[in-house]
Amino acid sequence: MFRYKMRIKYEKKLLLMRLSLAFLVSVILFSGLSRAATVMPTAPAKVTARCGRGALLDISGQRVLLVAGSPYEMGYQQGKLLKPQVQAVVKLVLVVAKTAEARQSKDYLFPGGLENAFERTRKFINKRYFDEMRGLADGADIPLKDVQLANVFPELFHCSGFALFGKATVGGKLLHGRILDYMTCVGLQKFAVVTVAKPNGYNSFVTAGYAGFLGSVTGMNDKQIAIGEMGGSCQGHWDGMPMSFLIRKVLEEAETLDEAVNIFRQAKRTCEYYYVISDGKIPDGVGLACTGEKFEVIKSSDVHPQLPYAIDDAVLMSEGKRYEHLAALVKKRYGKIDVPVALELMNRPVAMKHCLHRVLFAPMELKLWVANAADIGEENYAACYQPYYSYNFKQLLSLIPDAAPDSAEIIANKALQ
Repeated sequence: MFRYKMRIKYEKKLLLMRLSLAFLVSVILFSGLSRAATVMPTAPAKVTARCGRGALLDISGQRVLLVAGSPYEMGYQQGKLLKPQVQAVVKLVLVVAKTAEARQSKDYLFPGGLENAFERTRKFINKRYFDEMRGLADGADIPLKDVQLANVFPELFHCSGFALFGKATVGGKLLHGRILDYMTCVGLQKFAVVTVAKPNGYNSFVTAGYAGFLGSVTGMNDKQIAIGEMGGSCQGHWDGMPMSFLIRKVLEEAETLDEAVNIFRQAKRTCEYYYVISDGKIPDGVGLACTGEKFEVIKSSDVHPQLPYAIDDAVLMSEGKRYEHLAALVKKRYGKIDVPVALELMNRPVAMKHCLHRVLFAPMELKLWVANAADIGEENYAACYQPYYSYNFKQLLSLIPDAAPDSAEIIANKALQ
Protein backbone atom coordinates (compact mmCIF):
# COMPACT_ATOMS: atom_id res chain seq x y z
CA MET A 1 0.00 0.00 0.00
CA PHE A 2 2.83 2.35 0.90
CA ARG A 3 4.58 1.62 -2.40
CA TYR A 4 1.33 2.19 -4.30
CA LYS A 5 0.82 5.61 -2.66
CA MET A 6 4.43 6.55 -3.37
CA ARG A 7 4.00 5.52 -7.03
CA ILE A 8 0.82 7.62 -7.35
CA LYS A 9 2.59 10.58 -5.75
CA TYR A 10 5.56 10.14 -8.12
CA GLU A 11 3.31 9.94 -11.20
CA LYS A 12 1.42 13.12 -10.15
CA LYS A 13 4.72 14.93 -9.69
CA LEU A 14 5.93 13.70 -13.08
CA LEU A 15 2.66 14.82 -14.73
CA LEU A 16 2.97 18.27 -13.15
CA MET A 17 6.55 18.53 -14.41
CA ARG A 18 5.46 17.58 -17.93
CA LEU A 19 2.59 20.07 -17.86
CA SER A 20 4.92 22.80 -16.60
CA LEU A 21 7.42 22.00 -19.33
CA ALA A 22 4.69 22.03 -21.98
CA PHE A 23 3.45 25.38 -20.69
CA LEU A 24 6.98 26.78 -20.73
CA VAL A 25 7.54 25.60 -24.31
CA SER A 26 4.22 27.12 -25.40
CA VAL A 27 5.14 30.45 -23.79
CA ILE A 28 8.53 30.45 -25.54
CA LEU A 29 6.96 29.64 -28.89
CA PHE A 30 4.24 32.24 -28.47
CA SER A 31 6.57 35.02 -27.36
CA GLY A 32 9.37 34.20 -29.79
CA LEU A 33 7.58 33.30 -33.01
CA SER A 34 4.05 34.66 -32.63
CA ARG A 35 4.75 37.85 -30.72
CA ALA A 36 1.97 40.31 -31.45
CA ALA A 37 3.13 43.59 -32.94
CA THR A 38 2.59 46.66 -30.78
CA VAL A 39 1.18 49.82 -32.38
CA MET A 40 1.52 52.94 -30.26
CA PRO A 41 -1.40 55.38 -29.88
CA THR A 42 -1.14 58.38 -32.20
CA ALA A 43 -1.00 61.81 -30.59
CA PRO A 44 -1.86 65.07 -32.41
CA ALA A 45 0.99 66.53 -34.45
CA LYS A 46 2.97 69.33 -32.77
CA VAL A 47 4.86 71.82 -34.95
CA THR A 48 8.28 72.39 -33.37
CA ALA A 49 9.85 74.55 -36.11
CA ARG A 50 9.08 76.04 -39.54
CA CYS A 51 11.13 76.99 -42.58
CA GLY A 52 9.41 78.20 -45.75
CA ARG A 53 6.56 75.80 -46.45
CA GLY A 54 8.39 73.09 -44.52
CA ALA A 55 7.96 72.13 -40.88
CA LEU A 56 9.34 69.78 -38.27
CA LEU A 57 6.65 67.86 -36.40
CA ASP A 58 6.59 65.83 -33.22
CA ILE A 59 4.03 63.00 -33.46
CA SER A 60 3.94 60.71 -30.43
CA GLY A 61 7.59 61.51 -29.77
CA GLN A 62 8.63 60.65 -33.34
CA ARG A 63 10.32 63.04 -35.78
CA VAL A 64 8.31 63.90 -38.93
CA LEU A 65 9.63 66.35 -41.54
CA LEU A 66 7.46 68.21 -44.05
CA VAL A 67 9.19 69.72 -47.10
CA ALA A 68 7.75 71.41 -50.19
CA GLY A 69 8.62 73.54 -53.19
CA SER A 70 11.61 73.59 -55.52
CA PRO A 71 14.48 71.10 -55.06
CA TYR A 72 16.68 73.76 -53.47
CA GLU A 73 13.88 74.83 -51.13
CA MET A 74 13.20 71.26 -49.98
CA GLY A 75 16.89 70.63 -49.35
CA TYR A 76 17.26 73.90 -47.45
CA GLN A 77 14.19 73.14 -45.32
CA GLN A 78 15.64 69.80 -44.26
CA GLY A 79 19.09 71.25 -43.60
CA LYS A 80 17.68 74.11 -41.52
CA LEU A 81 15.06 72.12 -39.58
CA LEU A 82 17.34 69.13 -38.91
CA LYS A 83 20.66 70.96 -38.79
CA PRO A 84 22.27 69.09 -35.84
CA GLN A 85 21.04 65.73 -37.13
CA VAL A 86 22.20 66.34 -40.71
CA GLN A 87 25.63 67.50 -39.54
CA ALA A 88 25.98 64.42 -37.31
CA VAL A 89 24.88 61.94 -40.00
CA VAL A 90 27.18 63.36 -42.68
CA LYS A 91 30.13 63.29 -40.29
CA LEU A 92 29.25 59.73 -39.19
CA VAL A 93 28.96 58.43 -42.75
CA LEU A 94 32.29 59.91 -43.82
CA VAL A 95 34.07 58.48 -40.78
CA VAL A 96 32.58 55.01 -41.30
CA ALA A 97 33.45 55.03 -45.00
CA LYS A 98 37.04 56.19 -44.40
CA THR A 99 37.55 53.58 -41.67
CA ALA A 100 36.19 50.79 -43.89
CA GLU A 101 38.30 51.93 -46.82
CA ALA A 102 41.43 51.90 -44.65
CA ARG A 103 40.59 48.29 -43.70
CA GLN A 104 39.97 47.46 -47.37
CA SER A 105 36.49 46.18 -46.56
CA LYS A 106 34.57 45.19 -49.70
CA ASP A 107 31.30 45.76 -47.86
CA TYR A 108 31.87 49.50 -47.69
CA LEU A 109 32.59 50.71 -51.20
CA PHE A 110 36.22 49.57 -51.29
CA PRO A 111 38.16 49.93 -53.59
CA GLY A 112 37.95 53.60 -54.35
CA GLY A 113 35.83 54.84 -51.46
CA LEU A 114 32.88 57.19 -51.60
CA GLU A 115 34.77 59.63 -53.81
CA ASN A 116 35.14 57.04 -56.55
CA ALA A 117 31.49 55.97 -56.26
CA PHE A 118 30.27 59.56 -56.43
CA GLU A 119 32.44 60.55 -59.38
CA ARG A 120 31.27 57.54 -61.38
CA THR A 121 27.57 58.01 -60.56
CA ARG A 122 27.30 61.80 -60.71
CA LYS A 123 26.63 62.06 -64.45
CA PHE A 124 23.59 59.80 -64.02
CA ILE A 125 22.04 61.83 -61.17
CA ASN A 126 19.27 64.28 -62.13
CA LYS A 127 20.14 67.96 -61.80
CA ARG A 128 17.23 68.53 -59.43
CA TYR A 129 18.88 66.26 -56.87
CA PHE A 130 22.10 68.27 -57.08
CA ASP A 131 20.01 71.41 -56.46
CA GLU A 132 18.46 69.72 -53.43
CA MET A 133 21.88 68.69 -52.11
CA ARG A 134 23.04 72.30 -52.47
CA GLY A 135 20.02 73.45 -50.45
CA LEU A 136 20.71 70.80 -47.78
CA ALA A 137 24.34 71.91 -47.49
CA ASP A 138 23.37 75.60 -47.25
CA GLY A 139 20.63 74.95 -44.69
CA ALA A 140 22.83 72.76 -42.49
CA ASP A 141 26.01 74.89 -42.93
CA ILE A 142 28.19 72.02 -44.16
CA PRO A 143 30.35 71.61 -47.29
CA LEU A 144 28.44 70.60 -50.42
CA LYS A 145 31.00 67.91 -51.24
CA ASP A 146 30.39 66.19 -47.90
CA VAL A 147 26.64 66.12 -48.56
CA GLN A 148 27.21 64.65 -52.02
CA LEU A 149 29.50 61.91 -50.72
CA ALA A 150 27.17 61.01 -47.86
CA ASN A 151 24.28 60.57 -50.28
CA VAL A 152 26.10 57.74 -52.08
CA PHE A 153 26.21 55.75 -48.81
CA PRO A 154 22.68 54.19 -49.03
CA GLU A 155 23.99 52.03 -51.91
CA LEU A 156 25.01 49.61 -49.11
CA PHE A 157 21.60 48.89 -47.54
CA HIS A 158 20.35 45.25 -47.49
CA CYS A 159 16.87 44.09 -46.61
CA SER A 160 13.68 42.01 -47.01
CA GLY A 161 10.19 42.83 -48.24
CA PHE A 162 6.83 41.60 -49.45
CA ALA A 163 3.67 42.70 -51.23
CA LEU A 164 0.45 40.81 -50.42
CA PHE A 165 -2.93 41.39 -52.04
CA GLY A 166 -5.98 39.66 -53.55
CA LYS A 167 -6.59 36.16 -52.21
CA ALA A 168 -3.67 36.44 -49.75
CA THR A 169 -5.22 39.18 -47.60
CA VAL A 170 -8.44 39.97 -45.79
CA GLY A 171 -10.71 41.84 -48.21
CA GLY A 172 -8.04 41.78 -50.93
CA LYS A 173 -6.25 44.76 -49.34
CA LEU A 174 -2.73 45.51 -50.59
CA LEU A 175 -0.17 45.32 -47.78
CA HIS A 176 3.46 46.12 -48.59
CA GLY A 177 6.07 45.29 -45.95
CA ARG A 178 9.66 46.42 -45.91
CA ILE A 179 12.52 45.50 -43.53
CA LEU A 180 15.80 47.42 -43.56
CA ASP A 181 18.60 45.30 -42.11
CA TYR A 182 21.68 47.45 -41.78
CA MET A 183 24.37 48.52 -39.30
CA THR A 184 22.40 49.37 -36.16
CA CYS A 185 25.73 49.44 -34.33
CA VAL A 186 26.66 52.69 -36.11
CA GLY A 187 23.65 54.48 -34.60
CA LEU A 188 21.79 55.78 -37.68
CA GLN A 189 18.54 55.09 -35.83
CA LYS A 190 19.18 58.18 -33.67
CA PHE A 191 18.58 60.27 -36.79
CA ALA A 192 15.51 58.46 -38.12
CA VAL A 193 12.87 60.67 -39.73
CA VAL A 194 9.63 60.17 -41.64
CA THR A 195 9.70 62.71 -44.48
CA VAL A 196 6.62 63.93 -46.36
CA ALA A 197 7.59 65.79 -49.54
CA LYS A 198 5.51 67.87 -51.93
CA PRO A 199 7.87 68.83 -54.77
CA ASN A 200 6.85 71.30 -57.45
CA GLY A 201 5.74 69.50 -60.62
CA TYR A 202 6.14 65.94 -59.30
CA ASN A 203 4.27 63.36 -57.21
CA SER A 204 4.15 63.89 -53.47
CA PHE A 205 5.71 61.07 -51.47
CA VAL A 206 6.56 59.81 -47.99
CA THR A 207 9.78 58.05 -46.98
CA ALA A 208 11.12 56.35 -43.89
CA GLY A 209 14.77 57.35 -43.76
CA TYR A 210 17.47 59.34 -41.99
CA ALA A 211 18.41 63.00 -41.73
CA GLY A 212 20.64 64.15 -44.58
CA PHE A 213 19.74 61.37 -47.02
CA LEU A 214 17.78 62.79 -49.95
CA GLY A 215 17.24 59.54 -51.83
CA SER A 216 14.86 56.81 -50.67
CA VAL A 217 15.13 53.14 -49.78
CA THR A 218 11.59 52.87 -48.34
CA GLY A 219 8.74 54.98 -49.72
CA MET A 220 5.23 55.48 -51.08
CA ASN A 221 3.78 58.21 -53.29
CA ASP A 222 0.36 59.84 -53.50
CA LYS A 223 -0.46 57.70 -56.57
CA GLN A 224 -0.48 54.64 -54.27
CA ILE A 225 2.88 53.29 -55.49
CA ALA A 226 5.06 51.76 -52.74
CA ILE A 227 8.61 50.46 -53.04
CA GLY A 228 11.45 48.86 -51.07
CA GLU A 229 14.73 47.16 -52.00
CA MET A 230 17.07 44.33 -51.05
CA GLY A 231 20.77 44.62 -51.77
CA GLY A 232 22.77 41.97 -53.60
CA SER A 233 26.34 41.89 -54.85
CA CYS A 234 28.35 43.61 -57.63
CA GLN A 235 29.88 46.23 -55.29
CA GLY A 236 32.00 48.60 -57.34
CA HIS A 237 29.66 48.69 -60.35
CA TRP A 238 28.98 52.41 -59.95
CA ASP A 239 28.44 53.54 -63.52
CA GLY A 240 24.75 54.37 -63.20
CA MET A 241 22.18 56.20 -61.08
CA PRO A 242 22.57 55.41 -57.36
CA MET A 243 19.84 53.07 -56.15
CA SER A 244 18.38 55.54 -53.62
CA PHE A 245 17.99 58.29 -56.24
CA LEU A 246 16.47 55.79 -58.68
CA ILE A 247 13.83 54.89 -56.09
CA ARG A 248 13.27 58.59 -55.46
CA LYS A 249 12.76 59.10 -59.22
CA VAL A 250 10.14 56.33 -59.27
CA LEU A 251 8.26 57.88 -56.33
CA GLU A 252 8.27 61.31 -57.99
CA GLU A 253 7.42 60.26 -61.55
CA ALA A 254 5.52 56.95 -61.61
CA GLU A 255 1.72 56.97 -61.48
CA THR A 256 1.21 53.27 -62.28
CA LEU A 257 2.98 49.99 -61.63
CA ASP A 258 3.93 49.69 -65.31
CA GLU A 259 5.46 53.19 -65.28
CA ALA A 260 7.48 52.32 -62.19
CA VAL A 261 8.81 49.14 -63.79
CA ASN A 262 9.70 51.02 -67.00
CA ILE A 263 11.69 53.63 -65.09
CA PHE A 264 13.85 50.85 -63.67
CA ARG A 265 14.06 49.11 -67.05
CA GLN A 266 15.23 52.22 -68.89
CA ALA A 267 17.57 53.59 -66.22
CA LYS A 268 21.30 53.13 -66.21
CA ARG A 269 21.57 50.99 -63.06
CA THR A 270 24.47 50.21 -60.70
CA CYS A 271 24.85 47.16 -58.44
CA GLU A 272 22.67 44.10 -57.95
CA TYR A 273 19.39 44.96 -56.24
CA TYR A 274 16.03 43.31 -55.81
CA TYR A 275 12.96 45.51 -55.54
CA VAL A 276 9.35 45.02 -54.48
CA ILE A 277 6.98 47.52 -56.12
CA SER A 278 3.23 47.65 -55.51
CA ASP A 279 0.28 49.67 -56.80
CA GLY A 280 -2.78 50.11 -54.60
CA LYS A 281 -4.98 51.14 -57.51
CA ILE A 282 -5.00 47.66 -59.08
CA PRO A 283 -4.01 46.19 -56.56
CA ASP A 284 -0.91 44.30 -57.66
CA GLY A 285 2.81 44.02 -57.07
CA VAL A 286 5.96 42.71 -58.72
CA GLY A 287 9.54 41.97 -57.84
CA LEU A 288 12.52 43.16 -59.87
CA ALA A 289 15.92 41.48 -60.07
CA CYS A 290 18.39 44.06 -61.41
CA THR A 291 22.04 44.61 -62.11
CA GLY A 292 23.64 47.04 -64.54
CA GLU A 293 23.08 44.53 -67.36
CA LYS A 294 20.28 42.25 -66.12
CA PHE A 295 16.61 43.18 -65.69
CA GLU A 296 13.98 40.61 -64.62
CA VAL A 297 10.36 41.12 -63.62
CA ILE A 298 9.06 38.57 -61.08
CA LYS A 299 5.29 38.30 -60.75
CA SER A 300 3.46 36.67 -57.87
CA SER A 301 3.03 33.36 -59.71
CA ASP A 302 6.61 33.26 -61.05
CA VAL A 303 9.44 31.10 -59.77
CA HIS A 304 12.96 32.53 -59.62
CA PRO A 305 16.14 30.54 -58.81
CA GLN A 306 16.70 32.65 -55.70
CA LEU A 307 12.97 32.95 -54.89
CA PRO A 308 11.60 29.45 -55.50
CA TYR A 309 8.27 29.61 -53.64
CA ALA A 310 5.59 30.90 -56.00
CA ILE A 311 2.51 32.06 -54.08
CA ASP A 312 -0.49 33.59 -55.83
CA ASP A 313 -1.04 37.28 -55.01
CA ALA A 314 2.21 37.45 -53.06
CA VAL A 315 5.64 38.86 -53.91
CA LEU A 316 8.29 37.90 -51.36
CA MET A 317 11.89 39.12 -51.22
CA SER A 318 14.45 37.92 -48.69
CA GLU A 319 17.44 35.62 -48.49
CA GLY A 320 18.15 32.07 -47.33
CA LYS A 321 16.36 30.86 -44.24
CA ARG A 322 14.70 34.25 -43.73
CA TYR A 323 13.03 33.88 -47.12
CA GLU A 324 11.94 30.31 -46.31
CA HIS A 325 10.49 31.43 -42.99
CA LEU A 326 8.62 34.33 -44.60
CA ALA A 327 7.17 32.06 -47.28
CA ALA A 328 6.07 29.52 -44.64
CA LEU A 329 4.36 32.22 -42.56
CA VAL A 330 2.53 33.64 -45.58
CA LYS A 331 1.31 30.17 -46.58
CA LYS A 332 0.17 29.46 -43.02
CA ARG A 333 -1.83 32.70 -42.74
CA TYR A 334 -2.86 32.87 -46.40
CA GLY A 335 -6.24 34.53 -46.89
CA LYS A 336 -6.27 35.77 -43.29
CA ILE A 337 -3.52 38.38 -43.50
CA ASP A 338 -4.61 41.81 -42.26
CA VAL A 339 -2.59 44.73 -40.87
CA PRO A 340 -1.81 43.10 -37.47
CA VAL A 341 -0.68 39.87 -39.13
CA ALA A 342 1.39 41.74 -41.75
CA LEU A 343 3.13 43.65 -38.97
CA GLU A 344 3.98 40.35 -37.26
CA LEU A 345 5.47 38.95 -40.48
CA MET A 346 8.36 41.38 -39.98
CA ASN A 347 9.35 39.97 -36.57
CA ARG A 348 12.42 37.82 -36.04
CA PRO A 349 13.61 35.62 -37.67
CA VAL A 350 12.44 37.24 -40.94
CA ALA A 351 14.07 40.44 -39.71
CA MET A 352 17.76 40.19 -38.87
CA LYS A 353 19.20 40.94 -35.45
CA HIS A 354 20.54 44.28 -36.72
CA CYS A 355 17.20 45.41 -38.18
CA LEU A 356 17.25 49.21 -38.59
CA HIS A 357 13.59 49.77 -39.46
CA ARG A 358 10.37 47.96 -40.34
CA VAL A 359 7.68 49.65 -42.40
CA LEU A 360 4.25 48.49 -43.54
CA PHE A 361 2.46 50.42 -46.29
CA ALA A 362 -1.27 50.22 -47.00
CA PRO A 363 -1.20 52.06 -50.36
CA MET A 364 -4.94 51.80 -50.96
CA GLU A 365 -5.54 53.93 -47.83
CA LEU A 366 -2.24 55.89 -48.03
CA LYS A 367 -1.30 54.77 -44.52
CA LEU A 368 1.96 53.45 -43.08
CA TRP A 369 3.35 51.98 -39.87
CA VAL A 370 7.02 52.53 -38.94
CA ALA A 371 9.19 50.87 -36.27
CA ASN A 372 12.75 52.16 -35.83
CA ALA A 373 15.60 50.63 -33.86
CA ALA A 374 16.23 52.05 -30.39
CA ASP A 375 19.50 53.22 -28.83
CA ILE A 376 22.15 50.50 -28.88
CA GLY A 377 22.45 50.76 -25.10
CA GLU A 378 18.99 49.25 -24.69
CA GLU A 379 18.27 45.52 -24.53
CA ASN A 380 16.73 44.16 -27.74
CA TYR A 381 17.23 47.53 -29.43
CA ALA A 382 16.73 46.33 -33.02
CA ALA A 383 13.65 47.56 -34.88
CA CYS A 384 12.16 44.05 -34.92
CA TYR A 385 11.59 44.39 -31.15
CA GLN A 386 10.29 47.98 -31.20
CA PRO A 387 6.69 49.22 -31.42
CA TYR A 388 5.18 50.63 -34.59
CA TYR A 389 3.92 54.21 -35.01
CA SER A 390 1.12 54.80 -37.50
CA TYR A 391 0.88 57.69 -39.98
CA ASN A 392 -1.80 58.90 -42.36
CA PHE A 393 0.08 60.16 -45.42
CA LYS A 394 -2.92 62.04 -46.82
CA GLN A 395 -3.48 63.91 -43.55
CA LEU A 396 0.21 64.80 -43.27
CA LEU A 397 0.18 66.18 -46.82
CA SER A 398 -2.72 68.43 -45.87
CA LEU A 399 -0.50 70.10 -43.24
CA ILE A 400 1.79 71.54 -45.95
CA PRO A 401 0.57 75.07 -46.80
CA ASP A 402 0.38 76.46 -50.33
CA ALA A 403 2.50 79.43 -49.26
CA ALA A 404 5.02 79.98 -46.49
CA PRO A 405 3.43 81.32 -43.26
CA ASP A 406 4.38 84.87 -42.33
CA SER A 407 6.34 83.59 -39.33
CA ALA A 408 8.49 81.20 -41.39
CA GLU A 409 11.91 81.95 -42.86
CA ILE A 410 11.73 82.90 -46.54
CA ILE A 411 14.14 80.86 -48.66
CA ALA A 412 16.08 82.36 -51.53
CA ASN A 413 15.39 80.02 -54.44
CA LYS A 414 18.94 79.21 -55.43
CA ALA A 415 19.90 76.46 -57.87
CA LEU A 416 23.13 74.78 -58.84
CA GLN A 417 24.59 76.58 -61.85
